Amino acid sequence: MQPTISQLICLFCLFGLWSCSSPDVPTEESTAGERPPNIIYIMADDMGYGDLGAFGQQIIQTPNIDRLAKEGMKFTDHYAGTSVCAPSRCVLITGIDMGQAAIRGNMQWDPNGQMPLPDSSVTVAELLKEAGYVTGMFGKWGLGITGSEGDPNRQGWDEFYGYTDQVLAHNYWPEYLVRNGERIHLKNTVKYLDSAAWHRGYGSYSTQKKEYSNDLFTKHALSFIDEHRDSSFLLYLPYTIPHDNGEAPVGSRQEVPELKRFQDMDWPAERKGYAAMIERLDDYVGQITHLVDSLGLGDNTLIIFTSDNGPMQESRGFTKFFDSNGSFRGGKRDVTEGGLRMPFVARWTGTIAPGSVTDLPSAFHDFLPTACKIAGVEIPEGVTGQSYLPTLMGQVQQAPEYLYFAFYEQGKKQAVRKGPWKALRNSIFEQPNRPWELYNLEEDPGETRNLAEQYPEKVKELARLAEEAHHTDPNWPLFNTEVTEE
Repeated sequence: MQPTISQLICLFCLFGLWSCSSPDVPTEESTAGERPPNIIYIMADDMGYGDLGAFGQQIIQTPNIDRLAKEGMKFTDHYAGTSVCAPSRCVLITGIDMGQAAIRGNMQWDPNGQMPLPDSSVTVAELLKEAGYVTGMFGKWGLGITGSEGDPNRQGWDEFYGYTDQVLAHNYWPEYLVRNGERIHLKNTVKYLDSAAWHRGYGSYSTQKKEYSNDLFTKHALSFIDEHRDSSFLLYLPYTIPHDNGEAPVGSRQEVPELKRFQDMDWPAERKGYAAMIERLDDYVGQITHLVDSLGLGDNTLIIFTSDNGPMQESRGFTKFFDSNGSFRGGKRDVTEGGLRMPFVARWTGTIAPGSVTDLPSAFHDFLPTACKIAGVEIPEGVTGQSYLPTLMGQVQQAPEYLYFAFYEQGKKQAVRKGPWKALRNSIFEQPNRPWELYNLEEDPGETRNLAEQYPEKVKELARLAEEAHHTDPNWPLFNTEVTEE
């Protein structure tokens, strides 16, 4: 089918200059009768690089997500913001990496929830809303509860339905979910746990299970797409699958309504649950994709699927069995590739070449500038990411100078990647001068051979970049030398 004149005009506008300081804002004349493309960003929770068929999974079946890769593009070198929930999500929606992110850890906050995203933050939802987009988010937020600075409705979301507190999000059959600031009570019976525990009594599991949160997120997402089919929309779907409920009884921590084809497997219960959760998530993706296509929105909608950080560690008993982290070392809370490198697929019918693959190094902080380019809005100052829209459209794109990561738990950790080289170090809070490890990811993606002694100049170069990227924040000391006495 030959493209229409209006489609050619729209593509011409998107193919313009790509510099952050001078974005391509299509003129009113060139976009007459055209709507800026929709964006649907779907994110799993604690799912590894190797948990999808398109990335090598052999046991768990993900045909709908795999189809997105076949009909679109697979990124082989895409990274989360960091290797744990709240800060990774902060990086995603603000476009600022862990050197300057406002939220750098899962810090618990009073009365509950996590440290709120400050009012001063500029989110992708705010930017696209100003550009005329309808913005909807259904799932796990974790960046501030209702009434706080980080309230999702104060951070650019027209419609929100889900969990504001990550601890409450551990329970897939919760007492309530929040919709635009209001608690919507569900038909579940919830048992809350010891208020003296780390979770302050908000950890829970359910004894009567009627309404499954992720089913409800999907229902709301489908309604949102249908309702706003004639508008430009940004839909953010941060599911909680396959994150476990660590407060539930052992043997039932992978919470899913049905085990389906895994029911009769001779496996431990939670291994069955993990696999069934991912296949259920794949079904959600299929429902969303089918609706987009049936409404004729496929050629005007970018659909992205990824995960927020690496898989749970082997203590859960299934990471190794499913090869969840693929060929990579480590998982959640690590700055090795298993904790940071994410599966990432993108489909945009008629724009992204089917079956295409890119090894462009990219990360969560690149999403905001990409969305801005698509929407034709200016990228704010201070954003550390770069748009990967040229890559999506099949153009040759220069890789970023480097990617920087930090983790603010477990003694604190840093990592930096430049080209094929990656440097990392652990336990740096008490040892700010701790030596770096160095790996060549092209030759050794599993990070098994530390080359620091052979390439001291490369270590110095990457260490300098890490020092350049890191900005001190009194709320988030990375080294003991940054702690000041009050």
